[in-house]
Amino acid sequence: MNSGIKKVLIVGGGFAGMTAALQMSRQGFEVDLVEIDANWRSYGAGISLHGSTLRVLEQLGLIGRFLEEGFVSDGVEMRGPDDSVLVTLPTPRVAGPGIPGGGGIMRPALAKILSEAVRASPTKVRLGVTFTQIVQHQTGVQVTFSDGCSDTYDLVVGADGLYSSVRASVFPDAPKPRFIGQSVWRAVLPRPKGIDTVAMWMGPKLKVGMNGVSKDQAYLFLTEDRPTNDFVAPEVLVESLRGLLERFSSPIIRKIASELSAENHIIYRPLEQMLLQRPWFKGRVVLIGDAVHATTPHLAAGACIGIEDAMVLADEMGANDHVDSALAAFEARRWERCRMVVENSGKLADIEIHGGSRQEHASIMQASMKTLAEAI
Repeated sequence: MNSGIKKVLIVGGGFAGMTAALQMSRQGFEVDLVEIDANWRSYGAGISLHGSTLRVLEQLGLIGRFLEEGFVSDGVEMRGPDDSVLVTLPTPRVAGPGIPGGGGIMRPALAKILSEAVRASPTKVRLGVTFTQIVQHQTGVQVTFSDGCSDTYDLVVGADGLYSSVRASVFPDAPKPRFIGQSVWRAVLPRPKGIDTVAMWMGPKLKVGMNGVSKDQAYLFLTEDRPTNDFVAPEVLVESLRGLLERFSSPIIRKIASELSAENHIIYRPLEQMLLQRPWFKGRVVLIGDAVHATTPHLAAGACIGIEDAMVLADEMGANDHVDSALAAFEARRWERCRMVVENSGKLADIEIHGGSRQEHASIMQASMKTLAEAI
């Protein structure tokens, strides 16, 4: 390593933070990771992954575990409100000729794969702990922690998500997350017969999607237009999602609606986004993942670009001769790609909300997926 960085603190143990800890420790950096959740839990249902994320898992030596736990397939089927396939978008096999171009897995399962790898690495993991103060000096960063301890680091990485405390501390004028006028519903269910790849049903004001997350399970997601960010009580989740699904004429979707119950682990979440304009670092503190570019799920690329951030940052830390040049090179490699994901996801949401062109929707998706297949 040539950047003068030896000791690194990562704040946040989500997908981006875990990937950063794993790759940096493998490259010989001394890494501490603090995670505020004492149980290091991962919430949510399924998650769809692009081939570019599978490529990272292959580089980390974890693709075998993913293939055991998750689901892989080629292509994305865009359907009408019935079951007719309007167009199939290609998903290049960027992780290797033997690995399909996309996949899905339960979020807790992916978190377990990564956390077990981090624990097996030289990374020092501290749970139930976060920072209380960050003070930068010319040659290091003094960090005080919530358990009363303190230490000095050459670099601090903020990987603490959409409501990042590191961002608030270092960039107090950063934009706040913005509700976009849509919400997403998610559920886990047995994978229907005939759904062998990612499928999306485009209806008026609603979109339903489905992707496998294991050999026999799938996760369903539905985006719904909502002018205001209102609370949805847990006791009405099943009834509300069933009513939305019943607006589709698809026999597959209607069957799912008729069988829906609390056992399908239904989750409702308003959709928010946030893109911090450059710079993404100040001194020796840098942001990655949702802390700097939180996107909506319309391109299923939020976790993807956060995981990529971690890999690129580790690469540039080893390739540059000073911390400033390493962080500048990281930012330069990531800005356009991450901006594209956030902005194009927003464009897809606008098309869905305002009843725009399905052809334009498919075109944006196809162009974005092609870009995501390119090398990082």
